[in-house]
Amino acid sequence: MADHERVLDRGGEEVHVMRPAIPKRLFLVPALALILSAVPSAAVAGGGRDAGAGTEGNAEGSAQDGVIRAKTKVTTSVNGGSRGTGTLTAQNSSWTPPACWYEPAFSPKEIETTVKAWRSIDGVPFLGGVGKLVGDSLDAYYKDGEPYEDYNLDKQGEGMFWAAVKNPNRHDDPEANACDKQPFWVNEGDVPEEPLAVSPRILAEYAYDELPVPGTEIEMKPAGATKVNLPTWVWLDKATFKKISVTASLPGTGLSATTSAEPVSLHLAPGTGDARTYPASGDCEINTDGSIGQPYAQGKANDTPPCGITYLRASGSDRPYSMQATVTWQITWTSTTGEGGDLPDGTFGATQDVAVQEIQSVNR
Repeated sequence: MADHERVLDRGGEEVHVMRPAIPKRLFLVPALALILSAVPSAAVAGGGRDAGAGTEGNAEGSAQDGVIRAKTKVTTSVNGGSRGTGTLTAQNSSWTPPACWYEPAFSPKEIETTVKAWRSIDGVPFLGGVGKLVGDSLDAYYKDGEPYEDYNLDKQGEGMFWAAVKNPNRHDDPEANACDKQPFWVNEGDVPEEPLAVSPRILAEYAYDELPVPGTEIEMKPAGATKVNLPTWVWLDKATFKKISVTASLPGTGLSATTSAEPVSLHLAPGTGDARTYPASGDCEINTDGSIGQPYAQGKANDTPPCGITYLRASGSDRPYSMQATVTWQITWTSTTGEGGDLPDGTFGATQDVAVQEIQSVNR
């Protein structure tokens, strides 16, 4: 089906132009997505549980699916340990912290204000009338009984609309769009029947993503260049690797979880098969004082280090070996509800260049 449109050609004569008609049902979702990305967040309701118009923008739009999402209100705090910048990767597992979840986000008044905000898009060039179209659709959902009536305003203070939120650390992951439900009502004190509804474990898994573990630049002797068949000692200072934890809390709910990471071992990968590691597994355990390995001391050039590498072949002057040192962290969690347990061990590593020279022995 097509529509006729009357326009004037360059000579001033009226002509008819055929323009394809766009079914409203095909137009609605991309229009909503465009609106959600175009409306300033400050114009959308947010903030406190009993807020009316809201002063802090809390709604986010999705250019992929037109779902009304919210910015997470979960806060985190770091307890003890180093202020590192590393991000853990689950060891020997495809597990990752959640990319999205649902949490209490909008009061009835905020949903009402949010829906009305979409109508204001009509003032934006090229989008005239779109705001009313999308507003009508949202009104049908939240106002006209499909499934909610009058935005649940008669239940103000008795519950919240839970909305999808994205893990800020994984905002661009494809899995972040897996939470694709529009905001839904949950009575105060009820737990929604939704697997991705925020819970102590989800908070703990989010805290996992926030653990700021230190880097793994190790001490080596000899430094810079080592020799073929001569042990290289490797160690890490006890002050660098300490137990660290992050607490994730959802304000206003009394719900929080603390995830703790404790270093347990250092794994050495020489960067070549022509090498021998100490121990043979390449796993250097953490000492009781929190250090790893043992610092080299004068006179120990031919001793076997508790943690180290012997290279059996020279690397070449222009192509050093890429030696990788990876620390494994043991992860546990607790919560205000008494729930807790283990999460997958995490690893974080760094690569260092090691030049190996063709010399059989050296005095040092």
